[in-house]
Amino acid sequence: MKYVIIGNSTAALYAVEGIRSVDKKGKITIVSDEKHPAYGRPLISYYLYGKTDLEHIAYRPADFYEKMGVDLILGERAVKIEPKEKRVLLQSGKKAGYDKLLVATGSRPFVPPMEGLEEVENKFSFMKLDDAFALEKALSPEKDVLIVGAGLIGLKCMEGILGRCRSVTVIDLADRILPSILDEGGAAFVQKQLEKKGVRFLLGDSAAKFGKNVAYTKNGKEVPFDVLVVAVGVRPNTELVKDAGGEVVRGIVTDDGQRTSIPDVFAAGDNCESFDISSGTRRILALLPNAALQGECAGVNMAGGDAHFANAVPMNAIGFFGSHIATAGVYEGECFEDIAPDHYKKLFYKDNELKGYILIDCIERAGIYTSLIRNKTPLSEVDFKLLEKSPALMAFSAAARREKLARRQ
Repeated sequence: MKYVIIGNSTAALYAVEGIRSVDKKGKITIVSDEKHPAYGRPLISYYLYGKTDLEHIAYRPADFYEKMGVDLILGERAVKIEPKEKRVLLQSGKKAGYDKLLVATGSRPFVPPMEGLEEVENKFSFMKLDDAFALEKALSPEKDVLIVGAGLIGLKCMEGILGRCRSVTVIDLADRILPSILDEGGAAFVQKQLEKKGVRFLLGDSAAKFGKNVAYTKNGKEVPFDVLVVAVGVRPNTELVKDAGGEVVRGIVTDDGQRTSIPDVFAAGDNCESFDISSGTRRILALLPNAALQGECAGVNMAGGDAHFANAVPMNAIGFFGSHIATAGVYEGECFEDIAPDHYKKLFYKDNELKGYILIDCIERAGIYTSLIRNKTPLSEVDFKLLEKSPALMAFSAAARREKLARRQ
């Protein structure tokens, strides 16, 4: 069997492991437009921060590809899938034939049209290791940095560079930071922590126009800067599958085995949709755990196994300067609150099920809450009053405890 994987991040590596769990000998080829072996994308901010180095940013040991029997093609972009010929065309003109193909192309930065942006010399994105390298060269203690975007990418960039420049200002049209994962109270809690570190926020505002080193906001402010980072959002890389005739809505459409509508072509990661069991909708869940589970499922099935991934839940684990945030599910229904100066906790439940949670600086054993959401466990079967205050196995029935402990062995 000949396996080709386009992409070299989380979904791709878990797919390799999934393939090898079934097929020890088939030929695996990975094609990536990046020049680096796989690395932990969330760690690029810690690289700038100085909390890790290039050796420890690697996502797998240096001998991973060799041990897994992977032919690695770096710095080469896949430009076309030809399903009838079962081959992938590369930018160099080379062709890679496949029996099974995985498209794990992830996402790319979204840069909205903004007047005058072309005049800004020192402007950067913040998604790849090369972005971090380029930004690192532009930073110095006398530089002021403006970050457009107060979401996950923008704030991780802020954490990485705050100690390497004079000031950081973050602007966002939303009325709060991290609007995709935090409610109003949680966002205010985290914003207060970050402001104590010296970060300046301009929320409910946007950069209407740029000069060479200044942003003019919609609300009439002038924000001078030396370095600009645009971190407004991302767009899934779906074009290869769409151009080959595969079904694409917002992301690539797959079944619960990660198969696309094109025979023998699979997709996994930030470029494809999942069925979110917490909201009951199909949507893109651009999350590392989701990419890992999808990639492993795809790999097993590519090699002839029988795997299914049908219980996706939006989950986030992120932190800033030693503070830790964990979120999952949707924020609807009744709500249990435990809010204090040193932590913020909300549990959302509806129809006898836990639907979501927000945990800030109280994330211990958050996996128990996640399992309740993922397994749709009826709250009537557990001691939810105990779980509200302290997530522990003692809140489950004796039979449920035995089952959970058996899974760990």
